[in-house]
Amino acid sequence: MTGPLDGYRVVDLSQVVSGPLATMLLADQGADVVKIEPATGGEMTRVTGVPIGGGGVTPFFANHNRGKRSVAVDLSTTEGLELVLRLCDQADVFVQNFRPGVCDRLGLGAEALLARNPNLVYVNISGYGKSGPYSDRRVYDPVIQGLTGHVAVQLNPEIPFSDVHRTIVADKSTAYTVAQAITAALLARERGRAKGQVIDVAMIDAALAFFWSDGMMDRTFLDDPLMARRGTLGQAMRVTRCGTGELIYFVASDKERHGLYRALNRPEWCEHPQWGTLAALTQPGNFQALGVALEEEFQKWDAAALLERLLAEDVPCGPVHDLESLLDDPQLRHNNTIWEWTHPTAGRVRQARPAPHFQHTTLEPQASAPRLGEHSDEVATELGYTADQIAALRAKGVLA
Repeated sequence: MTGPLDGYRVVDLSQVVSGPLATMLLADQGADVVKIEPATGGEMTRVTGVPIGGGGVTPFFANHNRGKRSVAVDLSTTEGLELVLRLCDQADVFVQNFRPGVCDRLGLGAEALLARNPNLVYVNISGYGKSGPYSDRRVYDPVIQGLTGHVAVQLNPEIPFSDVHRTIVADKSTAYTVAQAITAALLARERGRAKGQVIDVAMIDAALAFFWSDGMMDRTFLDDPLMARRGTLGQAMRVTRCGTGELIYFVASDKERHGLYRALNRPEWCEHPQWGTLAALTQPGNFQALGVALEEEFQKWDAAALLERLLAEDVPCGPVHDLESLLDDPQLRHNNTIWEWTHPTAGRVRQARPAPHFQHTTLEPQASAPRLGEHSDEVATELGYTADQIAALRAKGVLA
């Protein structure tokens, strides 16, 4: 056995990130993920940026499609549709992230597939949901960030304008939501609580759920008269600029805050009447006054030297890595978090390893992202097609 999902088959009709990342997580955990791509050109992220090597493998494609098998097929043809239907008949999961109605028009809607395979877990990923005022809109990650509060809180109080996350947090939080929902549905099926079922995940819902736990702390208790005045974690998070360099620290208790004061050579602040305790800091104006005093103190220090002092005081802190220095972080090296291998056409590839470590169902992820149609013949053969039938499909452009 390799991975806890060994033996499960996933048919992946999705594109870009929200679906492909979800199914890659399942592939990392042992599932056989068959990626269905257009016979001409393949999935759009194969050409997002400059393709590397044969087969049109780009970094963006490779980072969301590791370990899958690629079947390139023309779904507009009767023969192409029939091949995918036969594949779905043997599948455990089907994932798509087109706008509502597209898969129904293709002949691959939930009703059609579940009629053939009642045990199928069918996943619809959409931007806004199956219906509603936004359901027909095109959507990308930054738009969802703006709609769900992410942009509103990306600011330092001293620099009062909002910004987006510089990473696709809405797409990725949706993908992790989808992967977890799929495994929950498979567990319910295994326990006899359900056969197949349809799962609907809207990016706007997943992104808001991801944001809510801390981002909406001051909008949660509706009967709290001070609700909108309560502090949030985001208001306390910021990059700290020192006299030389930058660092990140975060203190959540009086003990940690006193450690910060001692590291800055201001131990007398531990008894300060306005900011010696969290209770004192909650009084109007005290937190802001402390911020001004801290900014002055940090300017006296080199970031690397101060980090050592903060660590000695057991204050949660760390450096601000750039994209090169993080590759050499000692903890990441110790964890073997970053791995490298050779892709057959793209050359040397570097990625982050799957994060979970399973005691008994050890992950042995298939590292390479597939070339377009690399497994078309292999999968068609598994479905019972003969070599002559496969050659005929290729000749007609149904299969590539």
